[in-house]
Amino acid sequence: MTNYRRNFVAGGSLFFTVNLADRQSRLLTDHIALLREAFRHVRSRHPFRIDAIVVLPEHMHTIWTLPPDDLDYATRWRLIKTTFSRGLPKGERISQSRRDRGERGIWQRRYWEHTLKDELDFARHADYIHFNPVKHGYVKSVGEWPYSSFHRFVELGNYAVDWGGGVQNALCFGER
Repeated sequence: MTNYRRNFVAGGSLFFTVNLADRQSRLLTDHIALLREAFRHVRSRHPFRIDAIVVLPEHMHTIWTLPPDDLDYATRWRLIKTTFSRGLPKGERISQSRRDRGERGIWQRRYWEHTLKDELDFARHADYIHFNPVKHGYVKSVGEWPYSSFHRFVELGNYAVDWGGGVQNALCFGER
């Protein structure tokens, strides 16, 4: 068995990558309202701030900041995944090991997290998040993707409206 460790920091800011089990699926964008409701539902009971997010058809990236006295992001992800999955009709392919545990076959069991070290680390991960739809070929310009916090970042003055408009990954947040 793998000795799997997570870094838990109370009040920390963390970058996450969360994937669907079926990497060919479009469930996240096809059911974006259900995903948004799952986030709202969990945040109402277990507060956290979504600093940046992008939702692609089969995976998402996000940066969260937890409350100062809280380090439990694992419960939040479990509840988001569960709430979203319960809103979907059954019918996905389920492995025997998942069936034995009473699980659905919607999400990959694990997710990737990285505790952000400083403002530069935050900015680099926000850039990665917002450029992701271009990287994967869904759009030619970052601003074309509707399921992203990019538009909020533009309103806040963190990005120019045409940031990341081409194949090069432009930088934001000033000089680096």
